[in-house]
Amino acid sequence: MADALLVPPDAGPGTAVGAGVRRTTSLRRFAAAPPWWVPVLAVYLASRAWTAGLLLLAADRQPLARERWWPQAQPPYEAFVGRWWDGWWYGRIATQGYPAQLPVDPDGTVAMNEWAFFPLFPLLGRGVMAVTGASWEVVAPTLALVLGGLAVLVVDRVVRLGAPRACAAWPGLPPASVAVLCAYPAAVVLQTAYTESLALLLVATSLLLLVRRSYLVACLPVLALGLTRSVAAPLAVVVVVHAWTRLRAEGHLPRGQLVRLGVLLAVTLLSAGLWPLWVGWATGTPDAFVRTQEAWRDGAGFGLFAGGTRLSAHGTAGLTVGLLGAAAVTWLLTRPAARRLGPVLLTWLVAYLVYLAAVTDLISSVFRFTLLAFPLAPLVLGLVTGSRARRAVWCGALLVVLLAGQAAWVWTVWRFVPGEGGFFAAP
Repeated sequence: MADALLVPPDAGPGTAVGAGVRRTTSLRRFAAAPPWWVPVLAVYLASRAWTAGLLLLAADRQPLARERWWPQAQPPYEAFVGRWWDGWWYGRIATQGYPAQLPVDPDGTVAMNEWAFFPLFPLLGRGVMAVTGASWEVVAPTLALVLGGLAVLVVDRVVRLGAPRACAAWPGLPPASVAVLCAYPAAVVLQTAYTESLALLLVATSLLLLVRRSYLVACLPVLALGLTRSVAAPLAVVVVVHAWTRLRAEGHLPRGQLVRLGVLLAVTLLSAGLWPLWVGWATGTPDAFVRTQEAWRDGAGFGLFAGGTRLSAHGTAGLTVGLLGAAAVTWLLTRPAARRLGPVLLTWLVAYLVYLAAVTDLISSVFRFTLLAFPLAPLVLGLVTGSRARRAVWCGALLVVLLAGQAAWVWTVWRFVPGEGGFFAAP
């Protein structure tokens, strides 16, 4: 009524005044009830501004680094986020490709080389570079930033649709989960030349399509995941558990649904071995991928749970860290909040964490890998339910602790100080 009283008599639908009134009314409605994606992206962009500030501060305090990254102290921001650590390797792949043969050290062992890194992210970067003419240092972090924004939108959707009980117990859980995910210490890499943004997008999309029972469409992100990160194996467990859960609840599945689930499972298993098989074929060495991975292990080996040797090398301190971490995860997974996640998200969380423990080297990269275990965010938030004030205090406390952790992660892990080492040897 108030809007109507403010409209001049000649403000008909075809007049400029009428069009202006409609725009004003639309803006008021947008501000009063913005679409779901607006607060999600606002949280994401605010978190990226915070981490950009941390990275700028760390770059300003960066001493002389490795020649191949940047030859001088205090590198510019684009070099700091585009060339540091694995970003240098991805940049080489984008500009030079992969070596035809496995390079070896003088002692005959396989040396660190590009075949350890999956191709989809650098190939996307190469495509953008060809179109725009921009350098890798500009393209790669920007690409990661955009992909990260898409990823958090999908995370919001999959939490909302995949964990209805959790959302009912914790109103506002999906955007709060995005906030906690963005504040996670290693989430800094969502705007650097790393594959976490792309991998998070593909994992969350695969889970969302599984929740929506779009099994054949899910084959596309699952295949792309096989060229992005070595994480398709636990996704196969999710497909099996999802099929079993549906069969148990419904008692019978139509033949078409069973066929689609079977195709998705087959594609997931193919995706799990796609890159290692390709590396073996391209280099003429069947176990080239495994031998390349071993080059990063410092003698830890590449067998199941071989990464534990990294912890045991630190004696009592290492074993204590491992046991405390396992105990904390076990405790979280036994909470009611875990059961409220729903079968798809809970199965992914359990399968992925077990997979990490089984196949990864236990160095600081584990913190970055855990970013894909994003159901931890709604799980931890769901530990505290009840009134809105109580939930807000809990969420706020988590964010303060995690954002402080981001500052510590950038300063101690991302910033490279030659000659310094720590409990974890590499980012």
